[in-house]
Amino acid sequence: MEVDSSKQEENKMMMAQHDRNPSKKRRRRTICLVVISVILAIALLFTILGLTVFKAKRPVTTVNSVALTDLDFSFDIARLKIYLNATVDTSIAVKNPNRVGFKYKNSTAFLRYRGDVVGEVPIPAGKIGARDSKTLNLTLTLMADRVLSNSNLYSDIMSGTLPLQTYTRIAGKVRILFNIHVVSYTTCDLEINTSSRNVTKQQCHYKTKL
Repeated sequence: MEVDSSKQEENKMMMAQHDRNPSKKRRRRTICLVVISVILAIALLFTILGLTVFKAKRPVTTVNSVALTDLDFSFDIARLKIYLNATVDTSIAVKNPNRVGFKYKNSTAFLRYRGDVVGEVPIPAGKIGARDSKTLNLTLTLMADRVLSNSNLYSDIMSGTLPLQTYTRIAGKVRILFNIHVVSYTTCDLEINTSSRNVTKQQCHYKTKL
């Protein structure tokens, strides 16, 4: 009888342990499902925010002013030689419409004459805060030796109009969930009257790539 009772107690303990195991498995399964659901909900929330409120927007670059601060040229008729020096001051505003900062790398502004680079100035790396703007004042000095080698210079000087172009490329990134690279281009076509030494025509173009 004692043997039978001990067996019964052992069977009861085994049955109780067996009953507890499924409950533990159910609790673990429930906890895993809850954790996975929370992770998915957070990921979905960040994705929605990244595509709506924090969606990456293109920085807006505008030219505030372009001025010819110096223009000296002379023509040696006897030697058929032209002497030319020029300096162009450009003020560029870069606006960051994003809700996060925009970091840009070291860049360069160029002065062109009929497609040839005849002057350049470096733009140091920097950062523009969220929904903020920054003004870049650039002084481009014409490299006379590069201009004088262009065969069109003589006819342009004689016509009284010197065509120049300023070109600026600013590359950087905004970080919204992950890094998004942005490149902003600004081009201004100028016509300079060699007699009055003024900018008589100015047309600027803007382009941004994400």
